[in-house]
Amino acid sequence: METSIWIWVAFNAFVVLLLALDLGVFHRRPHQITVREALIASAGYISLALVFNAGVYWFMGAQKGLEFTTGYLIEWSLSLDNIFVIAMIFGHFAVPPQHQHRVLFWGILGALVMRATLIFAGTALIHQFHWTIYLFGAFLLFTGVKMLMASEAEPDVGNNRLLRFVRSHVRMTDQYEGSAFFVRRAGVLMATPMLLVLVMVEATDLMFALDSVPAIFAVTSDPFIVYTSNVFAILGLRSLYFALAGIIHRFAYLRYGLSLVLVFIGTKMILIDVWKVPTALALGVTAGLIGGSVVLSLIKTRSKPAPAELAVEKATSEQVGQEAAAD
Repeated sequence: METSIWIWVAFNAFVVLLLALDLGVFHRRPHQITVREALIASAGYISLALVFNAGVYWFMGAQKGLEFTTGYLIEWSLSLDNIFVIAMIFGHFAVPPQHQHRVLFWGILGALVMRATLIFAGTALIHQFHWTIYLFGAFLLFTGVKMLMASEAEPDVGNNRLLRFVRSHVRMTDQYEGSAFFVRRAGVLMATPMLLVLVMVEATDLMFALDSVPAIFAVTSDPFIVYTSNVFAILGLRSLYFALAGIIHRFAYLRYGLSLVLVFIGTKMILIDVWKVPTALALGVTAGLIGGSVVLSLIKTRSKPAPAELAVEKATSEQVGQEAAAD
């Protein structure tokens, strides 16, 4: 069953309205997002996704509804790993808290465009050349194993090639200029470090999109379900970041869970013509792996101090050492 063009138009108009309200009303003035504010926004976006999911069940049938549920859970879960990298980028560039939302807003706007392009290209490929689904499956399987083997490793933000390229080809200021990406100095247009942060956030999402977009094709090839589940997961990413930023260090086993999800989905795609894994089973396995890794993480790190607390302890010990040396 093909989705009417007017449903596509209405959905995208709704997304544009949400983004306009976000930037033009709720965050018109730069401010530091509190955990309470982020949790309320996250609950709002998740509620919208659930209401939309209910509409899919009602108007498109139980199978499509289950496909949306599974796809949304997969995309939402994989976006959690994106939060780890975003936190590292913001920390490396020392982005002022009150300007982080603006970077994420434009970053996610770019992410929506990239995701839409990849989704429609992937849909066309699978419909035209069925064998490409095996390539997607092999890619996800390889990525999952690679992530599993490198779960403890952290990306080196400072030595990123894209970062070095931008710095060597674009005139830049030495410091932030509020939330501006560009400023004029003596008539010359110059970029600020905020542009570097945005470039890194966009590049990061592109890399994660190459994993997450093929993953949902293991659940459904309906472009409307693939697109809408991606959009709802991405829209809630900003709020999710601000809600979890302070406790990211608690998710010690999450990357292992995400790796196993990619391995499972990749295997599912490779075996699609041998055994088509029921959508309900795929949903259960994905929820079990993510939920289990989160629970184990929280148990393991229940007494682990936050990075900020470690920094304070380190500074205090250094100060004590200096005072002792002076005496």
